[in-house]
Amino acid sequence: MKILHLAFAGALTLASFAGTAFAQSADNFLTITLKDGPVVVELRPDIAPKHVEQIKALATAGEYNNVAFHRVIKGFMAQTGDVQYGDMEDGFQPQAAGTGGSSKPDLPAEFSDVPFERGTVGMARSQDPNSANSQFFIMFAPGDFLNGQYTVVGKVISGMENVDKIKLGDDANNGSVTDPDRMISVKVGK
Repeated sequence: MKILHLAFAGALTLASFAGTAFAQSADNFLTITLKDGPVVVELRPDIAPKHVEQIKALATAGEYNNVAFHRVIKGFMAQTGDVQYGDMEDGFQPQAAGTGGSSKPDLPAEFSDVPFERGTVGMARSQDPNSANSQFFIMFAPGDFLNGQYTVVGKVISGMENVDKIKLGDDANNGSVTDPDRMISVKVGK
C-alpha cells in the first residue's frame, strides 16, 4: 500500500511540474489575426531569447496591430512588422514601409542551426547582421540560403493556409505591395 501511495504522490508531482512547464511556455506563442483567419506561431526563446522578448513586448503593447505586409514574394516569404511606417491606421507611409523599426533598440544576431523551412518565422534586417528590430517574415517555402544568416524566432504551427492567402507584391519591385494586407491584431498566446 505504501508503494501505491508513493507512486500516486510521484504522479501528482510529475503532473504539477508538467502543468507548470505548460503554463510557463503558454506565452511562447503569438497569434496573428489576418483577414482570412488566425495564424499561430510557436516562438523559440531557446534559440533567440532577445528577439522573442522584443517581439512579445511589441505585441503586448499593440504595436503590431494593423501593420502591413509591405513585401510579399511568391514562393519565398511575406514580410511585415514595420511598426514605425507600416501601421495602416496610424501614420502609414507606403513608400517608407520596410525601412523603419520600433522605439526599441536593434538586436544582436542570434543565429542558430534551425533551418528556414516553410512556415519558419525569421527576423528581417539590413546588411548589418545586428540590425533586426521589429520586422519579421514568414516563409512560404524553404530558403536554405538564409540558414545561419538570419535569426529564426519561431514557426507557424497553425493557420499557414491563411498566410498563403496574403496579397502578393510586385515581382518587378522586389515584392512591394500596393494596398497590402495587414496583421489585424497580434497577441501573445494562443
